[in-house]
Amino acid sequence: MAFKSLFIAHAPDADCDKHKSTIDTGKMKLFIVVVKSQDEAVKIAKHFYEKEKIDGITLCPGFTHGDVAEIFRTLEGKVSVSVARGDGPSNQITQPVLQKEFFNK
Repeated sequence: MAFKSLFIAHAPDADCDKHKSTIDTGKMKLFIVVVKSQDEAVKIAKHFYEKEKIDGITLCPGFTHGDVAEIFRTLEGKVSVSVARGDGPSNQITQPVLQKEFFNK
């Protein structure tokens, strides 16, 4: 039985029905979905739990503490929910690109 995990990332131009992928090694099955909003993230998390019985979810750094809590509550605490966050220097490297691409700044 493989460990099943879902990675969810945000992008302003995402289409969650189109921007998704699966990697299956046999021991690990990783689902990847890019969403446009928190509402889509909650919907996707619930779908993958019900359909695939995922064991864990990892969220991109764009998710707030409140977003994480909402997903955890939606799945009734049955799935691990983590956030991939970088350290200070790493955040400074990605910040200019994200500001330009996501927020036109």
